[in-house]
Amino acid sequence: METKLSPEQEMFRTTVRDFCQREISREYVRECDRERRPPRDLYDKLAAQGWIGINIPEEYGGSGGGAVEVAILLEELGRAFLDLSFWVFRAVTWGGLAISRGSEELRQEFLPKIADGTATVCFSLTEPDAGSDAAAIKLTAVADGDDFILNGQKVFTSGFKASDLDVVATRTSSEGRKHNGITNFLVDTDAPGLTWAPIETLGHWPLGTATLFFDDVRVPKGRMLGELHEGWNDLGEFLRYERLCLSAARTGAAKAALADALDYAQNRHQFNQPIAKFQAISHRLAEMQMMTEISDMLVYRYAFRLDEGTATVRDAAILKLYACEAYKEIADEGLQILGGYGYTMEYDLQRHFRESRLGVIGAGTSDIQKNIIAKTMGI
Repeated sequence: METKLSPEQEMFRTTVRDFCQREISREYVRECDRERRPPRDLYDKLAAQGWIGINIPEEYGGSGGGAVEVAILLEELGRAFLDLSFWVFRAVTWGGLAISRGSEELRQEFLPKIADGTATVCFSLTEPDAGSDAAAIKLTAVADGDDFILNGQKVFTSGFKASDLDVVATRTSSEGRKHNGITNFLVDTDAPGLTWAPIETLGHWPLGTATLFFDDVRVPKGRMLGELHEGWNDLGEFLRYERLCLSAARTGAAKAALADALDYAQNRHQFNQPIAKFQAISHRLAEMQMMTEISDMLVYRYAFRLDEGTATVRDAAILKLYACEAYKEIADEGLQILGGYGYTMEYDLQRHFRESRLGVIGAGTSDIQKNIIAKTMGI
């Protein structure tokens, strides 16, 4: 299968990389991390470039790009600032893709705002009793005239504090299998009756995550995304697209972690030579290089297959599993190479170490990905 980037895609990669080198300093990223501050000014600059709406059709103000262009953008942003890349991923998946499942009126109202950065979006699926068993959600949406009334709770809604809109998975029917009766809605984050509380986490501090409480939150029927009771299939498609986005971003971050570890190993001298010359260190670095290259190949294999319409559930699970485990391993090994300095807040490996840990837990644990792969094998 051919996965070579076109000259236009290579030029796009160079353009994004140049932007990141020019606009995103290491100290800026550290400040956002320390201060728990969303990188709003950078997000606006990305919108001005037309990149927030990269996968939104041109008739709605976007660039009309495909999955490969999305992967390029998120990988390069992830290399410079992972939380910024995650913010853009939410616009791409829960904005450009999910909102496209709404009515034409809804698309005309919100997709241009997503594309120009004036409206930001997040996603709420997980509940206290619905994690890996995502179809067990209980947050109800009950029809009432021209509205639905939402009641219940969500947890781990990442990026809520920086979002204007929230794609919320709800229970609209309890009849039949639990996968039936799920409907997705687009909800204003400042809707009356919707309150939230921050969750203190190990990493990803600039955008944070939150617990949400829905107390008779009214949502117009026109805010429904897709068909009533048929939201589970749409969620599956959204989450498979999400796996491309998160894997591309984390592959970029893994490359940054490797670059920091390599630079340190080449410049740190012990016993009259750079520590990179010691076989124990050089082998670690070689394995880290191998993992980044495999992640990169899997990202673009999946992106090309998405654009061709041939991507499978197994493809998505393999990509998510490998890219997340690789980033975690690379961050851990990189911190080990830095030794005591890696354990200080002065170096960025500690941030990679903290943030890489989420990948094997969130958006489908590594064990769940293995279950999916095994199922496709007939096991």
